[in-house]
Amino acid sequence: MTDAATLMIVDDHPLLRKGLRQLIEFEDDLEIIAEASGGAEALELMSNLKQDLDQEPDLIILDLNMQGMDGIETLKAMRAKGVTSRIVMYTVSDHDEDVVAAITGGADGFLLKDMEPEEVLEKIKQAALGKMVISERLTEVLASALRRPQKKVNNIIDSLTGRELEILKLISKGLSNKLIARELDISDGTVKVHVKHLLKKMDLKSRVEAAVWMVGEQKVTTEI
Repeated sequence: MTDAATLMIVDDHPLLRKGLRQLIEFEDDLEIIAEASGGAEALELMSNLKQDLDQEPDLIILDLNMQGMDGIETLKAMRAKGVTSRIVMYTVSDHDEDVVAAITGGADGFLLKDMEPEEVLEKIKQAALGKMVISERLTEVLASALRRPQKKVNNIIDSLTGRELEILKLISKGLSNKLIARELDISDGTVKVHVKHLLKKMDLKSRVEAAVWMVGEQKVTTEI
C-alpha cells in the first residue's frame, strides 16, 4: 500500500470513526494511519507521527463539533504548528458562519455527515488527490460570504498578472497545483509561487478562499 494516500480521522463519536474506517479500509488507494477522539489527542498524534515516522497524513478528516477543543480550534492549532496535511471538516452543521470559519481557518474542504456513504468516499478520494471538496450549496454560501464590493473586485483583478488570473480560474474549477501545472505546461514549483503571490494580492489565506471568491465573482458577472 505504498502508493496509498494516508488519512487521520478526528471525531469524538466512536461509531462515526468505526463507520468511516469500514468505508475506507476496502479501498487500496486509501490507508488510515491514525485516529483521535478529540483535538488535543489529534495534536499529540501529529507530533508523534512527525517525530517517529517523519510523516504527516496526506488528509485529515476533522469533526467540527467536538467536546473540549472543537474542530475550528483544532484546525487553527494544526495550521499554527505548521501542519501541511489537507484538512477536510466533516460535520452535521451547514451554518454559514461555520463554513466560513473553517475555510478561512485553513480547511481544504467541508463535507456534511448526511451525505450518502458512496459520495463521502468519492469526496475523500478527491480530497486526497488535492481537489477541493465542498458541495455546490456550500460553495454558494462561501462565495456570498467572501464576496468583495465590486470596486474592490476590479482592483483585485487588475492587480493580478495574466498568468495569475489564469491560475486563479483553474483553482476555481477545483484543480490542484499538479493538475494546473500539467494544464499550463509549467512546473509545480512555478504554480506554487504564482498561487502564493495571488493570495497575497487578494489578501486571502487559502486557495479554497480564492476559489470560492472567483466562483462568486463569475456568478455576479454572469448575472449583470
